[in-house]
Amino acid sequence: MRKSLFAALLLAPLTAGAQTLAIGAASPVTTVDPQFYNTGPNNALTAHIFDHLVERDAHARATPGLASSWRVLTDTSWEFTLRPNVTWHDGRPFTAEDVVFSIARVPTVQGSPASFAGFVRAIERIEVADPHRLIIHTRTPHPLLPLDLSSVSIVARHAAQNAGTEDFNSLRAAIGTGPYRLTSFRPGDRAEMVRNDAWWGPAQPWQRVTYRILANDGGRTAALLAGDVDIIEQVPTADIPRIRRDQRFAISEMASARAMYLGTNLAGDTAPGITDNAGNPLPTNPLRDVRVRQAISLAIARDQLAERVMDGTAVPTAQWLPEGAFGFDPSLPAPRQDIERARQLLAEAGYPDGFRASIGTPNDRWPNDARQAQAIAQMLTRVGIRATVDAMPFPAYAARNSRMEFGIRLASWGSSSGESSNFLINIVSTYNRERRTGAANWNRFSSPELDAMVSRGSATMEDGAREAVWHQATRFVYENMAVIPLLQLNNIWALRRGIEHEPSIGEATLAIRTRPRR
Repeated sequence: MRKSLFAALLLAPLTAGAQTLAIGAASPVTTVDPQFYNTGPNNALTAHIFDHLVERDAHARATPGLASSWRVLTDTSWEFTLRPNVTWHDGRPFTAEDVVFSIARVPTVQGSPASFAGFVRAIERIEVADPHRLIIHTRTPHPLLPLDLSSVSIVARHAAQNAGTEDFNSLRAAIGTGPYRLTSFRPGDRAEMVRNDAWWGPAQPWQRVTYRILANDGGRTAALLAGDVDIIEQVPTADIPRIRRDQRFAISEMASARAMYLGTNLAGDTAPGITDNAGNPLPTNPLRDVRVRQAISLAIARDQLAERVMDGTAVPTAQWLPEGAFGFDPSLPAPRQDIERARQLLAEAGYPDGFRASIGTPNDRWPNDARQAQAIAQMLTRVGIRATVDAMPFPAYAARNSRMEFGIRLASWGSSSGESSNFLINIVSTYNRERRTGAANWNRFSSPELDAMVSRGSATMEDGAREAVWHQATRFVYENMAVIPLLQLNNIWALRRGIEHEPSIGEATLAIRTRPRR
């Protein structure tokens, strides 16, 4: 639990002047509606303001949140006991009805680029046993329910009913139960928060938290060195050696649940940015041929990306989880570059002379994202795919990506649950609004066989049997190139020596994981 995690530290006296924490975040936050867009930057900020029924520790293990405990009643029913005496930031009491409203709201949020609906897809109905006890009924056995609910923010029914994203951004609906209360939000610039002294969790040392958006890598490091912020995330890889040598600062790091991959647009007979070598449209979409996707994969030297582009802060992968995570398959190694086999596969697919392609990428979202895309473009050109890079700020990329305007794109996913289902359900399951699967499947890869595996694994209660299904699904995703995996990242923070930070498998920079140094 977070309470036990920080208990020892809370006994230590606070250092003088340590009541304000300034965080330097790497990516823009598009909204403070915690149910609108399932993306890391938004989730990181809103985690300060809103709580979940179930929280996750630094290793993505489920811990009590607004639910103090939970237990399985039957294969398809769970009992969740809510904490007593929890209040919203405006002083109103938190009850079971707020939870029922929050879960029901998730699939109704309009215009979401990446919905949270996949996390509530298994829920059939919720029974309010009393104001602080819920019985959640699932359609089938669903052992992942606590982890699913750790991704669903609980919003205030009285504030969020009929509220849209603009109501959250204006602060009218941005009323949570979390450790900090939002006092201002300027998109693309910063959010200001004050401590919620009535929070149910351990007392927090920071009276105020400033959450600044510093998308420029050099600017983020400069802000730390100048003392304008206390901690920065996504430390530019070239700056890490210098920061390590500087006694005023420290590095905090941990293997990440975030993987980089290439997405390929399989939705139609043509794909944006894919042409013949003369620039003319192709009669068919070459990306829909698995041999072409395999050729793209084999063209890429992942070891060079990891060592030269990422300066050793990532490792090559064929999967989407770090080694040792639940569902990671140790028998599936990262592929090695094979130029001749890639050319052979392109010829077998009917493209002996290759074709032209554009790779869409943000230039301010993930570590060295545009540099990764440039290096991949050069590698693809060696096998006959004449690739160029279309780089842009993340808000523009996100908007175009949601409209599926890229044929090939650099993409990433952080498996916040720390296990396989998060990726399988949201990224490679068939896009289906009714079933609430494939919420972020912008490739539009679809396989009934894979869908059946995911359904079977999700309903398997025994851990060993479920992990065996996840291994099978992982191999299927790789062999069919549902995505083209590239790298597993490390999470790296830099901070001034006057504070301590607990690193985590998730990249969010949270005030509750920092405190003045003892």
